[in-house]
Amino acid sequence: MHRKEQNMEKHSKRYRSAVQAADLSKDYPLAEAVGVLAKFPGAKFDETIELSFHLGVDPTAGDQMVRGTTPLPNGSGKKVRVLVFTDDAKAAMDAGADFAGLQDMMAKINGGWLDFDVAIATTEAMKTVRTIARVLGPKGLMPNPKSGTVTDDIAAGIKAVKAGRVEFKMDKTCNIGVGIGKRSFTPAQILENAQAVLDAVGKAKPAHFKGHYIKMVAISSSQSPAVRIASTEFGKY
Repeated sequence: MHRKEQNMEKHSKRYRSAVQAADLSKDYPLAEAVGVLAKFPGAKFDETIELSFHLGVDPTAGDQMVRGTTPLPNGSGKKVRVLVFTDDAKAAMDAGADFAGLQDMMAKINGGWLDFDVAIATTEAMKTVRTIARVLGPKGLMPNPKSGTVTDDIAAGIKAVKAGRVEFKMDKTCNIGVGIGKRSFTPAQILENAQAVLDAVGKAKPAHFKGHYIKMVAISSSQSPAVRIASTEFGKY
């Protein structure tokens, strides 16, 4: 059996085991959904737990874009590599950046280098960084004031990102996916992180939107089926 076929077979077995562990046609309260997820068979690596949303807004309306950030009470469980665009690279590195600089970093990025998870820029540096927006934008790596990644308090910005602040942004099909932790987290930690993200997305509802805002929420791990969350958990939004 080829490796791809072996992987498909393993995935199929995990899926069948998950189906036996829970009724996936049901919607569960958030705490119960986290408990259901914990019963699913795990992979050989520490899977990421993701909270997924489908929204009822109009993705073509500029005033209905949904994006924001929120701290995760228990962190993300992921090592976050931070690049800081600044003229004072030494200060940024001393503050905990993994990479720092301006023209030199931009030259590397234009050459295809993207080995970082979050980019932060000073207000002054942004005037130059905008010239590579076509590279960073599609990758979701462009610094943005709304996400707290354009700041002159570089030390605070780095600390917030490394402590587990996550950014969320709706795609063209009105979906949002946010990593909220690792499979190795306790159910209580996952629940607390999930509630923080649910509240943050709920509060990011466009001011002038009228209608059914959050249509669906589900929780899953990297290699598990999704467990749908009951609308009673997000109906108030």
